[in-house]
Amino acid sequence: MSSLPRLVDRAAPSVSRKDPDSGRHWVPWSCELAGTAILIAGGLSAVFLDFGPASPITPVLPSASARLLLTGLLFAGTGSLVALSPIGRVSGAHLNPAVTLAFWLRRSVHVHDLMGYVVAQLLGALLATAVLELAWGPTAHALHLGATQPGRGLSDLGATAVEAGMTAVLVLTILLMTSSARTARWTPLANWVVVAALVWQGAPFTGTSLNPARSLAPALLAPELAHLGVYLVGPLAGAVLAVGVLEALRVTRTVTAKLFHDPRYTSTLAAELPTAARRPDAT
Repeated sequence: MSSLPRLVDRAAPSVSRKDPDSGRHWVPWSCELAGTAILIAGGLSAVFLDFGPASPITPVLPSASARLLLTGLLFAGTGSLVALSPIGRVSGAHLNPAVTLAFWLRRSVHVHDLMGYVVAQLLGALLATAVLELAWGPTAHALHLGATQPGRGLSDLGATAVEAGMTAVLVLTILLMTSSARTARWTPLANWVVVAALVWQGAPFTGTSLNPARSLAPALLAPELAHLGVYLVGPLAGAVLAVGVLEALRVTRTVTAKLFHDPRYTSTLAAELPTAARRPDAT
């Protein structure tokens, strides 16, 4: 027998599994669009503030490594705050096609929501980047709207492998945290720490995207399309890798597909934790 059984959590409430719902779910999709827009707006603003020309942060933190850590904390912190907000409690605050893909592979998201969430995430990222281009002006353009590109002499193949590995760490963290009722509530905190560390250590190599929506929007609007494939293939491959690791370890339980599960909110996603009842006509 594996030393990692099916994570039967004796502290979890006795609730039968709720399967993911089919259909058009405009409210969660709208929340996912808004949440992704907030993530990108907060995260890229941190990039522009910390690394833009005449940055007020540079005299205080002349070390590029220290500013990367600060950027990671602000970028990841924005996502964690979205997860804790009402809009995050509605949609689950995936904010990332790689995360939604992983939950779909774990049979926690219906294919209708897979498509709806990904489209919403891409639209939210595009909207936020367009607004930031206007708000930050020359600073945003000096940094190519925050477009991610390989560094340290990495080839596209090498950068894709690094992005896949880092995204696998992120997604594995999320899936492990949401595999137990004891740890699920702490997912935003774990996400904050892991993403901040990955940005701090990984940004010199790839810019640490971890998120196709985060990289696609600046690449399209800048435009900076030469290395875009790295940031589409890498994170999605990392999500698949993370799910494969859990399957190999026989960690087959996912108690919630939300990064912060609040039983007072309805859910169109699969859950073994309590959720509020949905009206038959709710979308």
